[in-house]
Amino acid sequence: MTNPISSQHHQTFESIKRYDESGNEYWLARQLSKILEYSEYRHFQPVIERAKEACKNSGQLVEDHLEDTLEMVDIGSGARREMPDVKLSRYACYLIVQNGDPAKPVIATGQTYFAMQTRRQELSDEYNQLGTEEQKRIYLRDQMKEHNKHLASAAKEAGVIEPRDYAIFQDHGYRGLYGGLGQTDIHKRKGLKKTQKILDHMGSTELAANLFRATQTEEKLRRENINGKQQANVTHFEVGKKVRKTIEELGGTMPEKLPTAENIKSVASKTRKRIGNT
Repeated sequence: MTNPISSQHHQTFESIKRYDESGNEYWLARQLSKILEYSEYRHFQPVIERAKEACKNSGQLVEDHLEDTLEMVDIGSGARREMPDVKLSRYACYLIVQNGDPAKPVIATGQTYFAMQTRRQELSDEYNQLGTEEQKRIYLRDQMKEHNKHLASAAKEAGVIEPRDYAIFQDHGYRGLYGGLGQTDIHKRKGLKKTQKILDHMGSTELAANLFRATQTEEKLRRENINGKQQANVTHFEVGKKVRKTIEELGGTMPEKLPTAENIKSVASKTRKRIGNT
């Protein structure tokens, strides 16, 4: 029953998204509170306040992400009344689900949805400054190297100490994202040699999915204070699986079906030569 419920909530988050006159997307707090299963809006207001504080602490302007507004609300028997509400950016929604009631399964679903949507927008904004697939690959591969260091640090804090244990931990993440395929299986599927690194032969789409897997696993390990290598492995697998589920719901191609790309080192070398010749 888990997947249909998860899918339903993902679709619902999308269905209540609105756009202002400039084409900017936003959500309304009262509608979001119902989706997140708060019985009354007053119970949801403390969560909004915690999100505002988190927004301020992150160095963002609260007004850019949580804007007080008035909206017409149904009050029964066909009557409507103007009520105070809050227009929320995607980032604000992300902060809200991070500060919501962790006992609610829908909160966990919301965390995955808004985290992925927020990261996708960040990447999209950065992509707008990149012209070619090669540039995107080089950028994402560099990001992957950096975030794998952070992931390794978080895994170590959780109890994944030995190199062999870390390899097993990484394999769990791949199995979640690649529908049960581990690193060895992916090598075979992609036609790679044992000495070739999987990440070096991924296109930008596949790299982006793996980058999201890595960043969200690191965050979850730290946020939930995961302790023990077994639980860390389960966490990595679950995050990978959720990323895969989101790709499926968005109609994307599963990562194991994406084409094998030219070695990123060769691509980077060619790019440097082109720049040097201009």
